[in-house]
Amino acid sequence: MEYDPKIPQYNNSDPNSFASVSVRDRWPVILTQGIDDVHRETHVSKDEEKIKEGKWIVSELARLKYEAQHDRELTPLPDDGEADVAGYNEELKALGNAKWHSVPWLFSECYLYRRIASTFNQTQKWKGYDIFARQKMSTFRSSRPAVIELSARYKEIVTELESKHTVKGAKTQEELGQAERILFKEMCEICLWGNATDLSLLTTLTYEDIQKLQGSEARKASEKNIIVNDLDKAFNILRSAQKAETKERRVDIILDNAGFELFVDLILAGYLLAAGLATTIVLHPKSIPWFVSDVLPQDFLQLISALGDPQAFYSELSDDDKHAGKTPTPLSETEVASLKFLFEHWSHLHQEGQIVLRPNRFWTEGGSFWRLPKTAPNAYEDLKESELVLFKGDLNYRKLTADAAWPATTPFTEAIGPLGPGSGVRVLALRTCKADVVVGLPEGEDERIKATEGGGGDSGARKWAWSGKWAVVQFSDGKL
Repeated sequence: MEYDPKIPQYNNSDPNSFASVSVRDRWPVILTQGIDDVHRETHVSKDEEKIKEGKWIVSELARLKYEAQHDRELTPLPDDGEADVAGYNEELKALGNAKWHSVPWLFSECYLYRRIASTFNQTQKWKGYDIFARQKMSTFRSSRPAVIELSARYKEIVTELESKHTVKGAKTQEELGQAERILFKEMCEICLWGNATDLSLLTTLTYEDIQKLQGSEARKASEKNIIVNDLDKAFNILRSAQKAETKERRVDIILDNAGFELFVDLILAGYLLAAGLATTIVLHPKSIPWFVSDVLPQDFLQLISALGDPQAFYSELSDDDKHAGKTPTPLSETEVASLKFLFEHWSHLHQEGQIVLRPNRFWTEGGSFWRLPKTAPNAYEDLKESELVLFKGDLNYRKLTADAAWPATTPFTEAIGPLGPGSGVRVLALRTCKADVVVGLPEGEDERIKATEGGGGDSGARKWAWSGKWAVVQFSDGKL
């Protein structure tokens, strides 16, 4: 609206956009899965009122699915007691009789999840229920091999850093600085790619082995798909604050997905604290179930709880596994010890106030982050206190850039508007590309990747940006 850029946003009416694919193919599936989840929960309930409300929720979700599939008008949100209802309805009114298949993608997708939340808000027995919670923990459980391997590496790294605050074998300050820079980049790339990262890169903290990372094929293979990589700039900011012995060195993470991705976010958070690159990490979860897998405060607590008793967590089988006659494979004593180390370490950091959760309703409003300074001034002022603010994932990137159809060569600092230079906020976007918008690319890069297999070619679609194969890591120093 009034604070957004004048560049048109991606629209569900564009047949060459991922928006069109989403509204027609993805959203009906998501809603069907949500309906199934409520059916399951209702089926096992003994509470008559909950069963009655559950049936009503199912009918409301089915109605929402029908409206989206059959291109009906988006209807105003009912007053469910939350402060953001007015903002959604004002925007809906400004769009003027908007229909699902011809409305800005960003707003309609946010509206979809806010409408789902509103359905639950209108009940007594289902308030705060997360229809996606089952999927989140199931995905985390299925990431067991990567979780176990990373936990062992994390234990080694953090123990070493906390005991010596240095890197073994680094004989000079120059060597130490080089090793720290490489380790920082590795940690951030794990955070970027999740379990697509080659975890063998973190086998040791010796200077000699860290040097080898620069030439490893695995590192090159992942790095070549990061088409813009500003991690060096981010490291320089944190290292400078550390050298200056700035008392409060805070790093914020605007979270994306729960499950394994939250796990690697916490790996990064713990590493930054252990390495002295930060003194406090502020995590920003969502306030309502959002875009299926986004982090809620309870997702953090459930993950920590799972690590507190990992043998029980990984012994629990899904219904499908039970029907298939599978039996759980017990964790070894070493694996349990590594996972419990994470539980104890992260619980301690949380209790000591070094890892803080700070939800804000702004993150689930229907508009872009261009609006942050004017519509959520308290949250904006708070972010200015941070040395660095990491925006994780595709949706946060879309919101940073207002999901607008910028030319791909538009500077990132320009595309994020009020959060760019002079904003007082240092922004680092870690994003694997799963939507059309992309900025900050070198001249000709968009065309080059479009010409690769599955890239979109001359179709008019930027299909390469839909798959998650490619990534950007982009920095803006708003304190300049």
